Amino acid sequence: MLSKAVQDAINEQIKNELYSAHQYLSMSAYCESATLPGFAHWMRAQAQEEREHAMKFYDFLLNRNGRVVLQAIEQPVVDFGSPVEIFEQALEQEQKVTAQINELYGLMTRENDYASQAFLQWFLTEQVEEEKNVRDVLETLKMIGDEGETLFLFDRELGKRGDEA
Repeated sequence: MLSKAVQDAINEQIKNELYSAHQYLSMSAYCESATLPGFAHWMRAQAQEEREHAMKFYDFLLNRNGRVVLQAIEQPVVDFGSPVEIFEQALEQEQKVTAQINELYGLMTRENDYASQAFLQWFLTEQVEEEKNVRDVLETLKMIGDEGETLFLFDRELGKRGDEA
């Protein structure tokens, strides 16, 4: 059985994941307005991943006989700047989510909730991948710069996200 503290924390994490999805969707919209359709596609795919993460927490809570209580999501940032600035903010967002997952794991450890700890293992691994993916794009952008033909080609490359499968 879930403790109230764990149930409340999972509900909070559902909100956090949905906020991340909302933020990435806002980044996608900004990239569309900046005529960067590849970047927009990448961010939109990232938003979908974050919604899937929220639903994993949602389903886990229900499977443990907990109660899902959806919370208000604050408005995301809507203006960003250069592609480098966008991905710097995306990296900060991923690092924040990593810290939230780590805090949640710590709570579950203190509560001796082994099933929840096992569930969170996937997220701990996923966050390493999430941060790496954003960091890789950011480092490439820092090398190629925020304008010109190379940025155009990189935008096209990012637009292929999801085509590998």
